[in-house]
Amino acid sequence: MQHLKMKKMKNVIVLLAIVLLASCQQEKIGYVDNVKLMDEYQQKIDVEAKFKERADVLAKRRDSISQAFQMEAQAFQTKAQSMSQSKAQEEYAAMQQKGQMIGQQLQQQDQQLQIEGQTEMDSIVSSVKKEIKAYGKANGYSYILGGGDGGSVLYGTEANDLTDEIVKILNDKYKK
Repeated sequence: MQHLKMKKMKNVIVLLAIVLLASCQQEKIGYVDNVKLMDEYQQKIDVEAKFKERADVLAKRRDSISQAFQMEAQAFQTKAQSMSQSKAQEEYAAMQQKGQMIGQQLQQQDQQLQIEGQTEMDSIVSSVKKEIKAYGKANGYSYILGGGDGGSVLYGTEANDLTDEIVKILNDKYKK
C-alpha cells in the first residue's frame, strides 16, 4: 500500500513538472520596423528612383507642350484681330478643344504612371511580406510584428528587432 502511494506521488510530481515546463515555454516573438525596412530595401529605392525619373521626363514634356500651346495661343490672339468675329470665335473654339485634349492626354499619362508605380510597390510589399514569413518559419518565430510609424509595436527590445537581418536578406536576394 505504501509503495502504491509512493508511485502515485511520483506520477503526480512528474506530471506537475511536465505541466510547469510546458507553461514556461514561451512563444518566440520578433518585430520589424516597416518604415526602416522599406527605406533601406534597395529594390524599393531603385523602383522609386525609376518612377521619379519617368515623372521628371513627363513633367518636362508637359512644360514643353504647355509652352508651345501658349505660344500658339498668343499667335492666334494676334491673328484673330485681323479676322472676322465669327471666324475668330470658330478658331478660338478649336484652340480650346485642342487645349482640353492635350490636358486630358497629359492627365492620362500621369495616371498611368501612378498606376504602374503603385502596382510595382504593391508587388514589392507582397514579396517583403513573403520573405518575413519565410524568415519567421525558418527561425522558429510564432509571431513577427510590424513596427515603425503606424505599426503595432509600441516598444520592443533590440534583441527582438529583426529589421536589419531581414533588410540584409532582401538586399542580398535582390542583388542576385
